[in-house]
Amino acid sequence: MNELDRLVETPKADIVYETDEPVRYEVVGPVAHIILNRPQFNNAQNSQMTYALDAAFRRAVDDDAVRAIVLRGEGKHFSAGHDIGTPGRDVTASWDRVGLFPDHTNKPGVEFLYTREHEVYLTMCRRWRDVPKPTIAAVQGACVAGGLMLAWVCDIIVATDDAFFQDPVNRMGIPGVEYFAHGFELPPRIAKEFILLGERLPAERAYNFGMVNRLTTRENLLNDVQQLGEELASRPRLGNWLTKQALNHVEELRGKRSATDAHFHMHHFAHAQSDLLSSNSLGGMDAKSMAAANKSAAKNTDSE
Repeated sequence: MNELDRLVETPKADIVYETDEPVRYEVVGPVAHIILNRPQFNNAQNSQMTYALDAAFRRAVDDDAVRAIVLRGEGKHFSAGHDIGTPGRDVTASWDRVGLFPDHTNKPGVEFLYTREHEVYLTMCRRWRDVPKPTIAAVQGACVAGGLMLAWVCDIIVATDDAFFQDPVNRMGIPGVEYFAHGFELPPRIAKEFILLGERLPAERAYNFGMVNRLTTRENLLNDVQQLGEELASRPRLGNWLTKQALNHVEELRGKRSATDAHFHMHHFAHAQSDLLSSNSLGGMDAKSMAAANKSAAKNTDSE
């Protein structure tokens, strides 16, 4: 029995959520704050959190008094990426879906993950990117793998001086996370280095490549993004939306949607290959082994 078959047969009763509020929602003046709220697990993204995020974005869009949105993480890190090892890993759970996709939980073989990840990763990220209000990602500490996708869908990224960005999934035999914006966020040769080596990209270097808009400190992060949100909120609402549409359209003309579609299929071909040749669809790795490998790589990089 391969891992996908085992996942389908995993009882949903085995899922243990540590919180009923994986995303907090607060409004400060004209700015809505959407807050990843699993600090115990470095804001790892399970489906519970992902659907809560979508609901929070919908809430901010529906509130005309909200003119700008801040996405941030509670605790030490912005997000350690997708949940591949907490008690709340809920790959087998069904949800009221936001895209026109069927339930994944009764699907066999590779169709199981392919259907799920189309819904919770690719489609949701595109929805959030197209939110008609300006969005700001406030990044501290780790922004790893799936965390990149959350930051990249935002219009502006403000990062602390100790933040870092990383996509280490090539260790699993996977060519980058599902929302494949790497080649649009970074120069192509740097994007290759970023994915192939999976090393940490410090916030300052990301800033120099234009992936980060502004650098700050942990002490000033919240104040800085609030001020920026209020400044954006002071601009004409329709003007903000049209500006986003215009620049997002430039990215589409450069092939962003086609690139992410093509990569999504490569991503799932890699999952299938791993599931056939190793113990799971992650190249035989799990949360513990990935964390150990990433820490080892970080030490090697720091010592150079």
